[in-house]
Amino acid sequence: MNSTPSLKTLQALVGGMDCGGCAKTIEARLKQLTGVTEAEVNFATGRLSVSYDPKLLNETAIAERVTALGYTVDVAQPPQLKTLQALVGGMDCPSCAKTVQANLMQIPGITDASVNFADGKLIVSYDPGQVEETFIKTRIQKLGYTVEPVEKSTPVTGASPVKEKTQKQDFIGWRFWISSRQGQSIIFSGLGLLLGVITQQLALPIWIARAFYGIGMAVAGFPIARAGWFALLSRQADMNLLMTISAIGAVILGDWFEGALVVFLFTLGTTLQTFTFGRTRNAIRNLMNLTPPTATVKRGNQEVSVRVEEIQVGEILTIRPGQRLALDGIVISGNSAIDQSPITGESIPEDKAPGSHVFAGTLNQTGFLEVEVTHSSSDTTVARIIHLVETAQGSRAPTQQWVDRFASIYTPIVLLVAVGIALIPPLVFAQPFTVWIYRALVMLVIACPCALVISTPVSIVSAIGAATRQGVLFKGGNALEIAGRMNTFAFDKTGTLTQGLPVVQKVYELGNADTRKVLLIAASLEQQSEHPLAKAIVTEALDNGLELQTPQNFTAVPGKGIWGTYSNQIYFVGNRRLFVDHDVPLSQEAVALLDEIESQGQIPVLVGKRNTLLGAIALADGVRLEASEAVRLLKQVGLKHIVMLTGDRSTVAQRIAQQVGLTEYLAQLLPEDKQQEVYRLRRSGVVGMVGDGINDAPALAAADVSFAVGGIDIALETADVVLVGGDLRRLAYAVDLSRRTVSVIQQNVVLSLVTKGLFLLLGTFGFVGLAVAVLADMGTSLLVTANGMRLFRAKNNQF
Repeated sequence: MNSTPSLKTLQALVGGMDCGGCAKTIEARLKQLTGVTEAEVNFATGRLSVSYDPKLLNETAIAERVTALGYTVDVAQPPQLKTLQALVGGMDCPSCAKTVQANLMQIPGITDASVNFADGKLIVSYDPGQVEETFIKTRIQKLGYTVEPVEKSTPVTGASPVKEKTQKQDFIGWRFWISSRQGQSIIFSGLGLLLGVITQQLALPIWIARAFYGIGMAVAGFPIARAGWFALLSRQADMNLLMTISAIGAVILGDWFEGALVVFLFTLGTTLQTFTFGRTRNAIRNLMNLTPPTATVKRGNQEVSVRVEEIQVGEILTIRPGQRLALDGIVISGNSAIDQSPITGESIPEDKAPGSHVFAGTLNQTGFLEVEVTHSSSDTTVARIIHLVETAQGSRAPTQQWVDRFASIYTPIVLLVAVGIALIPPLVFAQPFTVWIYRALVMLVIACPCALVISTPVSIVSAIGAATRQGVLFKGGNALEIAGRMNTFAFDKTGTLTQGLPVVQKVYELGNADTRKVLLIAASLEQQSEHPLAKAIVTEALDNGLELQTPQNFTAVPGKGIWGTYSNQIYFVGNRRLFVDHDVPLSQEAVALLDEIESQGQIPVLVGKRNTLLGAIALADGVRLEASEAVRLLKQVGLKHIVMLTGDRSTVAQRIAQQVGLTEYLAQLLPEDKQQEVYRLRRSGVVGMVGDGINDAPALAAADVSFAVGGIDIALETADVVLVGGDLRRLAYAVDLSRRTVSVIQQNVVLSLVTKGLFLLLGTFGFVGLAVAVLADMGTSLLVTANGMRLFRAKNNQF
C-alpha cells in the first residue's frame, strides 16, 4: 500500500455552465494543474469538488483557473451533509444495484450513492437543504425496489427476531417459492409456459396458447421490463433491457413460446443467483446476532436489564455463566474462562481475571464477572468487524473495476452490432427481415454481460466471508486480490516474530552456587523491581516452582541493576558496570561467558556478592511459539522470498532468523531504512509485510499489502488485512485463500468471455435459437456463481 501526501478538498459552486460538456471541460483543465489529484464537476447541482496537495497548490489558483475559462466560482462552506443507510430489496443482479445508484446520482443534492448488491445495503450522502430523505426512498420504490431502514442497533443487536426469521426463510426451504415475489413469479411463469405448450400440443386455437404464454410473460417479465426501462432512463444498457428487447421481439415475430421461455429462464437464473448470494449475506447476519439486545447493569444497589443502546461507557455489567457479553469492557471483578472464538477464531477459551479485556459477542463459560464498559454499542469490536466486512464485500477489486469498464463499453457496442445484424442483411442483401431480426435478438441475449459482471464480486464476497469465519479480515477486494499476487513477504521482528518481552534463555553458574540458587537469589531481589528484565527473571523462577523470599535494604541503581540483603548477605544483580562500581572482580571465565552471551544477541544479568560472582542469567526477546510454523507454512504455500526487517542488532537478528527458519534478514534499520528496503523489494515483485499494527508504519504503508497481528483495536485501523487473535499461522491461510480467489476470478472471466464469443458466432449464423441463447447465458452465470461460491467453504486446514 503506497503512502500519499496529505490532501485537502475544495468545494465550490460553479456558475455559467450551459451543458454537461462545460462540466467536463472544467474537470479536464483543473486536472492539468500540478497538485490536483481529482476534480469533479456535477452539472446538475453546479457543485465543484477538487482534491489537491496544499504544498503545490492553493484554492486561489484553482478558482482563477475556473474563472479564466469564463465561469463564476463561489467558494462557500460545504453543506452539512446527512447520510441515509437502508436495505434495498428486490435486486436480482449487480445491474439492479447499478441502476439504483445511477438514478440516485441524478437527483440534485445527492453527493454520493453506493449500493452493495452483496448485502443489499444502500448508503447515500445528501444535502438536506436540496433533497429530503423521503424523496430518495420514493425514487427507489418507483424503480420497483423496496426500502427498509437499517436500525442503529443492527451492528450490535442484529435484526429483530421476526425480521431475522423471515430473512432466513428467504433462503431456506420451500417457503421461499410460496411467499416471495421472485418465487411466485417463477411459479406463475412456469405454469403459463407449461399450459401454453400443452394447449399447442392439443391443437386448440392459437390465441389460447398465446394467452397462457402472455400471462407467464407478464407476471415474471414486468419487473424485468421495469428495471430495463429505468436503466435506459439512466443511460445504461443492462441485461434487463437486453432480455426485455429479446422477449418483445420474439412476440412481434410471432414466436410466443420463445418469448415466454426467455422470461422464465432469465427469472429462474437471477433468482438462483440471489439464492446463492443470500448465503453470504447470512454470514454477516450471524455476526450481527452474536450479541444480546439487552444486558444486566449495576445501578445503585440493584441489577437492571437495559437495552445495550442505553448503556453508557463506564457502567458495570454483571455476566453470569452461559451469558454472552453485550459490550466491550475490562473485568473489574471475578475470574472465568471466555469463549472468544467468534471474535478471535481461537477454539480454546481464554482465562480472564481483573484487568483483562473482554469483547462483545463472546461467551462466558464458568465464573461470575463484573465488567466495566469501555465502548458504546456502535463502537464495539464486533460492530467494527461487521462494518469492515460489509465495506470489504462492497469494494471493487482491480479485476472487477476492469470488468465494469469493459461492460460499460461492451454493452452499447453490442446493441449497435445487433441493430446492424437486423438491418444490413435485409436492406443491403435483400435477406428476409424475420430471419435477421431473430438472429439479432439471439445475439442480444447471448451478449448479455451478466456472467462477466458477476464473475468477480461473487468470488470476492465468498472469499471475504470465508476468511472472516477463520479470523482473517480483509479490508476489501483490492487487498484480497493483491495478496493473491504476492511473491515477497517481509516480517517485522519485535512484537511480530517475537513476543516483544524478554524471556530467560539460560541460567549459568560461576562458582559454588548451582543454577537454581542463582535464579532464586536474583528473583527474590528482583521482586520489587518494575524493570522488564526483572519481571522475566521472577516469572522464570515461579515457573520453576521456587519459593521467593523478601529482600531487605533493596536499592535500585538506574541503568546498572539492584542490590539488597538476602539471608543476611548483600547480593548484587545487574550488568558489568554495577559489579565494577562495587569492586567485584570479574574473572577471565566470567568475561568470556558474558562475551559469549552477548555474541548470541542475548542480554546477560550477573548475580553475585562482594568479591564473588555466583552466576549469570541470559535473557532475550522470546520468539512466538507459532513463528517457525508460520514461516514453514508460508513456504509451503509457495512464497519463496521471505525476509525479516529489524532495527535490532545483527547478532539478535541472526539468532531470531535461525530460530524461525529464515535465511534472509536485514538488521539495524531505522524506520525510514525499512521503508526504503520495502521499496527496493517492490522493484522485483508484489510485496506483503506483517507488523504488530503499532510500529513500522512507514514500512507497512510502503508495502503493496500490509498485515497486522497486534491488538484488535489497533490492528483494525492500520492494515489491509487483520489477523484477529494474532496467530501468525493464519498468514499462510490468507495467502492461500487470496491465490485461490485470484485463480477463481481468472477462471470465471475466461469462462464468461469464451462462452460469449462461441455462442455469439453460433447465434449470428443461425446455429442456436433464443431458448439455447438464454440457457447459455444463464448457465454461464450460474456456473461462475457456483465456482465463486466454492470459496465460501474454504477452511483453514493448515493447523
